[in-house]
Amino acid sequence: MTAEDDMALATRLAHEAGEILLGYWAARDGLTIATKRAGDFVSEADRSAEQHLRDGFAKACPGDGWLGEETGAAPGHRRRWIVDPLDGTTNFLRGIGHWAVSIALEDAGELVLGVVHDPVKGETFAAGKGTGAKLNGQPLLIAQTADLSSALFGTGIPFGNMAHIDDHAGDIARLMPKCAGVRRMGAAALDLAYVASGRLDGFWERRLQPWDIAAGLVLLREAGAIVEGWDAGERPEDTGTVVTATKALFLEFAKTLRS
Repeated sequence: MTAEDDMALATRLAHEAGEILLGYWAARDGLTIATKRAGDFVSEADRSAEQHLRDGFAKACPGDGWLGEETGAAPGHRRRWIVDPLDGTTNFLRGIGHWAVSIALEDAGELVLGVVHDPVKGETFAAGKGTGAKLNGQPLLIAQTADLSSALFGTGIPFGNMAHIDDHAGDIARLMPKCAGVRRMGAAALDLAYVASGRLDGFWERRLQPWDIAAGLVLLREAGAIVEGWDAGERPEDTGTVVTATKALFLEFAKTLRS
């Protein structure tokens, strides 16, 4: 398959999964909800959407590997699809219309394709390595904010019994006096897409899973954002921790968080 074929497949399946999820969204009061850990939920909506995606990729690309939030890993050759069928499950279950389907393709250890589809708003963010990032087919442009005091950032606040709650509280205490605001919207894939599209100036969060960030990392890099782990030189796909912002703001943003 060509890169164009991969993108067409990922986009089509993301939209199909989105339609499945919208059906469950309309009847969400009847969903059976299970708790994976404190504050982390799953329902038949997540499972149904993921099974559709897994079956679709297996049929179209039978030699490819797989990593899904609900169904785990399956080996392949040099490629694997990394999927979160419903990023923002808590929002979904509570009737908050901010959730997405996230699909990425990894080839020989490198992320080369990312699709984040928001069915409620009808927005599809997509990027392929070397081809730029787009929203509903139109090129994305990262924010042009010139100084930290005017910048708006996104983050994900730890919940339940996560060990790094105090660390994150310290991050917020250092950053808030220097910027225009911080948003915690509950869907990391969309947060990263919002940085790529200029709605946020940057984002940070610790210890995320590959399916939370893989597609967003492709969007960010193709849109021109700087992307690192907690330390300079680290890759978020290796550590799960993301620090990203526009080129104009990254150094001051990262220094503030890391100090």
